[in-house]
Amino acid sequence: MIYLDHAATTPVKPEVLEAMLPYFTEHYGNPSSIYKVAQRNKKAIDDARAVVAGHLGAQPNEIFFTSGGTEADNWAIKGMAEALKEKGNHIITTNIEHHAVLHPCQYLEKNGFEVTYLEVDPDGLVSAEQVEAAIRPETILITIMYANNEIGTIMPIAEIGAVAKKHGIVFHTDAVQAVGHLPIDVHAQNIDLLSLSGHKFYGPKGTGALYVRRGLKLPPLLHGGGQERNRRAGTENVPGIVGLAKALDLACQDMEAKNAKIKALRDYLIDGIKARIPYCRLNGHREKRLPNNVNFSFEFIEGESLLLLLDMEGIAASSGSACTSGSLDPSHVLLALGLPHEQAHGSVRFTLGENNTREEMDVVLAKLPAFVERLRSMSPLYEEFVRQNS
Repeated sequence: MIYLDHAATTPVKPEVLEAMLPYFTEHYGNPSSIYKVAQRNKKAIDDARAVVAGHLGAQPNEIFFTSGGTEADNWAIKGMAEALKEKGNHIITTNIEHHAVLHPCQYLEKNGFEVTYLEVDPDGLVSAEQVEAAIRPETILITIMYANNEIGTIMPIAEIGAVAKKHGIVFHTDAVQAVGHLPIDVHAQNIDLLSLSGHKFYGPKGTGALYVRRGLKLPPLLHGGGQERNRRAGTENVPGIVGLAKALDLACQDMEAKNAKIKALRDYLIDGIKARIPYCRLNGHREKRLPNNVNFSFEFIEGESLLLLLDMEGIAASSGSACTSGSLDPSHVLLALGLPHEQAHGSVRFTLGENNTREEMDVVLAKLPAFVERLRSMSPLYEEFVRQNS
């Protein structure tokens, strides 16, 4: 199989699994207990917290483990809205956020809050100037993703953070697609809250974390026991936390060299598709994009049909976010770029990983043009288009 859906999830690395295994069997104690087998697990969590903090430029007591990126996003957005509702009721975000951000915002709108959804440009970018222009006296939170999960566009996070800091507004970023793939420093980039997910950088699913800048009074999303310093109740997922930290540590080692290799493959695939297939569009910014993201719209075809043909040849890709793969609606991200519905439906996302090779890209480039042409040959719209332009 040629796996090109790393934005959906990544395989757990053998070193990560090895680090986790003892905490399923040998070191099974509840870290909240006082005996030795339990305290060993508490130390493992503390060590993992220090590792995660170190790779974000944060302090260990600013890291809170969660069940994933969605929980971290919900906690940050709903929690800050609750904490700051006496100060104001206005939130700023963008119209291309992941649903883990959009849906909490929509929930808050039903409960008396107002949300400004900034429109992105055709490359999927918002500017710090746009953010600043949207600020009102009652604005309490700005939440803007670090990098888009579908088109890979990287937002000007440090500049947006500077605007938020200038106006004294809390700034949260959903960095699920960025952590482990891009260098991040929460202080240098003026980030107050940051969400991450372990399975996006070769860690286990069901693991995540929220960075909360010291001093922010974020109420708990879950109520119960006193875990995570009374901020996040529930017995800790010790194997998952250990695995998340190990995966992040590995991901941050030689990041620049790994990114250079993946970026070269990405550009090879982009250039190859553009050279071989007419009437296609690269979605997302050409340069300000994640090193592993390739997202194309092909006119006159359905992306789902193309994915099935690729799958029959052992090539795994995606039409967009894995979290909306069951939906028949076109991607809200692609529509926000200005694509018509029919073009948004004809989109495919390839997201590369550390183990992909040039030979695999050649296989894709050998198969893809024929598949696109086969699907177009069945399209009456394409037939009419050819007739009119011949």
